[in-house]
Amino acid sequence: MKSIIQKSQTFFIFLIPAILIINSCGPGKKQEGSTGGKLKGTISISGAFALYPITVVWAEEFQKQYPGVRIDISAGGAGKGMTDVLSGMVDLAMFSREVSAEEVNNGAWKIAVTKDAVLPTINAGNPFMENIQKKGMKKEEFQELFLKENTLTWGSFFEGGKDSKINVYNRSDACGAAEMWGKYLGGNQESLEGVGVYGDPGMADAVKNDVYGIGFNNVVYVYDMNTRMKNEGLEVMPIDLNADGTIDTTESFYSDLDHIMAAIGEGRYPSPPARELYFISKGKPADATVLSFLEWILTEGQAFVNQAGYVRLPDTRIEEELKKIKPEEK
Repeated sequence: MKSIIQKSQTFFIFLIPAILIINSCGPGKKQEGSTGGKLKGTISISGAFALYPITVVWAEEFQKQYPGVRIDISAGGAGKGMTDVLSGMVDLAMFSREVSAEEVNNGAWKIAVTKDAVLPTINAGNPFMENIQKKGMKKEEFQELFLKENTLTWGSFFEGGKDSKINVYNRSDACGAAEMWGKYLGGNQESLEGVGVYGDPGMADAVKNDVYGIGFNNVVYVYDMNTRMKNEGLEVMPIDLNADGTIDTTESFYSDLDHIMAAIGEGRYPSPPARELYFISKGKPADATVLSFLEWILTEGQAFVNQAGYVRLPDTRIEEELKKIKPEEK
């Protein structure tokens, strides 16, 4: 298990900004379904960086059980995944925001598989860190930074360091992370200001390399899956949820991966920017191999969710999603 997660982290750390790939980035071959009780065929998947690491784990574990199945995965953002799946280029899209009515009308069928969240991120060497940890930022302050063009400085919010302009980073690719962060602030991805950066790994690197930078990342790009601590160079900007000017004990849950996961699962971290993650297909999948993979994810595959840095869906929610996979009664 440990080696699988290490492998998935290695992919998205070093292949930047290129699309991340396992096996192949091209569309899958026509699936052959099951033969003699043994699945075989190819499943092609593209889309959200948020879901990519756990999808790699799921794919590798599923292929161990069913060596006749090949799963090709590429990460290029939720928007690309939706475009790819609706155009028939791939079988499944990894998706990290709500599906729009227009996308549903174009044939998008969704199934929830896990949950995570978008976190505001800053450089661990920020000179105002002591006061940042004490005060955090209110939603209104994030709105000032991300929704308006401005020349705000760190000294505008905090004391205790050499003042400098706040460098705001945004995502340049159509993605669920930016959409959910924008939605939390009262807008959407198009509302966000800042220097555009491609992909979750690119955003993490931009903030790591800028002591005065601020951005946002999905949980699995902030924390190390093995140590469960924050990746070197990254820190989370605490959200002052009750806007009282202090990060109290009920708002302090960023110390390690397990604490933030618990906060997301229990609803203590706001939603948005917490959200469910989905697989999308064009209409309900008809292929036995694809359906078997989705069913495996919601059953056996859930054993890998927490270790990989995601939040397991409630049992009642999993049962709801499993019903979507079962054959329709005639």
